[in-house]
Amino acid sequence: MALFKKRTVGKPGEWYYCLEHKKVEEGPECPAKDRMGPYATRAEAEHAMDTARERNLEWENDPRWHDAAGRATDDD
Repeated sequence: MALFKKRTVGKPGEWYYCLEHKKVEEGPECPAKDRMGPYATRAEAEHAMDTARERNLEWENDPRWHDAAGRATDDD
């Protein structure tokens, strides 16, 4: 008996965005490496790439992540 069962059918209400096919799917149809999610609604999954783009911009402009590169040391 397998310890972990591979889920072949997704749960209703779980939405994913497939990066390979560039489409929204209910439940995981494509491999995990090719999808983003789960999202609570179809609309959230449809905007997955926009959400990722916005989060990337926030991260790139967040001084907490880039504080060492622009800060002068006390030794200068």
